[in-house]
Amino acid sequence: MKAGILLYGPPASGKDTISAALTEQDPGLVQFQRLKIGPGRTHGYRLGTQAQLEQLEAEGLVLYRNDRYDSVYLVDRPGLEALFGQGRTPVIHLGQLAGIHALQSGYRAAWLTVRLDCSREVTAARSVARGDTDTSARLAAWDATSDDLRGHDPAIWDLHIRTDQHDPAESAETIRRTLASRERSVVQG
Repeated sequence: MKAGILLYGPPASGKDTISAALTEQDPGLVQFQRLKIGPGRTHGYRLGTQAQLEQLEAEGLVLYRNDRYDSVYLVDRPGLEALFGQGRTPVIHLGQLAGIHALQSGYRAAWLTVRLDCSREVTAARSVARGDTDTSARLAAWDATSDDLRGHDPAIWDLHIRTDQHDPAESAETIRRTLASRERSVVQG
């Protein structure tokens, strides 16, 4: 069965940093580049058009859509299939539980769910340090993520990592070991 990693966390919680560490430790683990339609950051995304968005939605190929920062972000079936077709393991960044649920129910794979967490103050400091021009919007997204977690079932997480307390390489190694352990149990079971 295909396997993938869902990294959930607020802005500046370490999703990019841990994804880079994962790829450094195992080049088969690769950050899924969501399709982005709109302004702002371009690094880590495949840039799309409104026409592409409409076509993907019309064909039922959007697995998850998120509208934030005046842009639309998609996890699309063709993008995911391309990575799996290359024999790679996608690492998908999400900031909403709805995205976790959409992928778990909408795409057959053994998803490892990892909650990354840090304080609001750490998010603010990291956002400023990396040169974000929209730190206030990032903090609003941090608040929305915090609200999103209220009342959720904590059993959804395979791992919960405090990125303000653990080194990125150590966190990546923990994720890789957990993924490998899960894959072994699937093969044996």
